[in-house]
Amino acid sequence: MVNPSYPYMLFDCSLQFHPLRGSSIDIHPNARWQQNGITVAGGNRQGNGINQLSFPYGLYVDDDQIIYVADESNHRIVEWKWGATSGQVVAGGNGKGSGDHQLSYPLDVIVDKERDSLIISDWWNRRVVRWLRQNGTSGETIISKIVCRGLAMDENGLLYVADAENDEVRRYRRGESQGIVVAGGNGRGNRRDQLNESQYVFVDRDHSVYVSDWRNNRVMKWREGAKQGIVVAGGQGYGNGLTQFSDPQGVVVDQLGTVYVADAGNDRIMRWSKEATQGSVIVGGNGQGKQSNQLNVPI
Repeated sequence: MVNPSYPYMLFDCSLQFHPLRGSSIDIHPNARWQQNGITVAGGNRQGNGINQLSFPYGLYVDDDQIIYVADESNHRIVEWKWGATSGQVVAGGNGKGSGDHQLSYPLDVIVDKERDSLIISDWWNRRVVRWLRQNGTSGETIISKIVCRGLAMDENGLLYVADAENDEVRRYRRGESQGIVVAGGNGRGNRRDQLNESQYVFVDRDHSVYVSDWRNNRVMKWREGAKQGIVVAGGQGYGNGLTQFSDPQGVVVDQLGTVYVADAGNDRIMRWSKEATQGSVIVGGNGQGKQSNQLNVPI
């Protein structure tokens, strides 16, 4: 879990955003990151003010450089525009609860551009909800009875949901409530056809699914239609070596198949080139803390 006092920070060589979480992530193969980040949301201690966050989890950056943060312990989604000193509540924020106008410990949020809406992993309520981006006052449950963690959407509008309880990722077409299993779903374990508490998910241009396999300390890739996955990062046990993870969380993959992983327990972000046997630390890894070159359990 993220330390409540700490903000979202940006480590980028240009200090500009690129859209995150979509299926088309283009990063220069020789890109380097500044080792001192800047705060782009929160950073004003823990609280429920509009300039504060409390245990922030998933985030989404859209094409307009707007950041959407799942502000978990405030039971809300907060929108932060680039350069803003405070955010705006765009979903929830009406106390913890299961009403249509409430959220309960949301863990992730993505944007459905076609419908101009937010899709939210409403974890404690065991549901995925859709909330209009413009003046939405309540959400619509689109998937229920699911211990949902990470979310992703491909260019065709298909929704992917990581189910931590059933150790699987499911894909849903618009209007579907059951979906189909596209990764895992063969019980909890460490075989290549299994997951152990799936966390966050990314879908690339070929519709391959990447999932952070939390308790197995690895990232798995499942090609479309595959019956088992392949390990693309980690998988060498729990630890802080360059071949290891300690509780991997968020995952993003670029156009070359390079995998970027939030290595939460090691307070660092790692990059694994395609078919590499070990990763490299690109930011963090300087101990847990709140200095500009440090991270504290990144998600």
